[in-house]
Amino acid sequence: MSRFLLSKVLLHWAPGLIAIGLSLCAWAIVEIQLSQVPQALPIVLPSKTPMPTAKPTSSANPTPTPSVDPLPSNVGTAVYPIRPDYGQLIGTITLQNLGLSWPIHEGTTDLQLSRGVGHFRTSVLPGENDNSVLSGHRATVFNRLGELRVGQTILVRTVAGTFTYRITGTRIVLRTDRTVIVHTPHAVLTLTTCYPFNAIGLTTHAYIVSADLERY
Repeated sequence: MSRFLLSKVLLHWAPGLIAIGLSLCAWAIVEIQLSQVPQALPIVLPSKTPMPTAKPTSSANPTPTPSVDPLPSNVGTAVYPIRPDYGQLIGTITLQNLGLSWPIHEGTTDLQLSRGVGHFRTSVLPGENDNSVLSGHRATVFNRLGELRVGQTILVRTVAGTFTYRITGTRIVLRTDRTVIVHTPHAVLTLTTCYPFNAIGLTTHAYIVSADLERY
């Protein structure tokens, strides 16, 4: 090959060869930089194993119970031999001063509350030592709950007997206030319903009636 032809070939391929050389140099620089970057930490997914629930502690100002509270230790041993199932009729509640009485069903879903008064599963049953919590709709069974006064009595009849509670106080709280279902050192009955009674639609508050067990 003549020098003339060789020079033409070199002039034709020179730009391509230069571009390839520059690309190889850039790739080598990137590889060196990446090798100096630390690896990302692995993503830790939350465990599916439920965390254990802390046992309630006694204090002058008890802390609110969590939304899912362990069953009290005396359930099934203090008064009732067997814990009732969801939806089961467990007794009746009578507001003597108002002349009203309704059935009490186990659970507080819409189904139970449509049949009368519902008993919170995480509270003790009526007559047992601790806080027994009952709930009802403000537009039906508990629409006159605001007429109750301190000193009046509430009768609760179950398979374990008839229990008389005397009202010690009423209050209005936010519906998110979990202190309504805290543990108590003695037998207490707590009635809850939405508030205001004549409100239309959803409400943000609840009306609470507290009563102490008077006699067994």
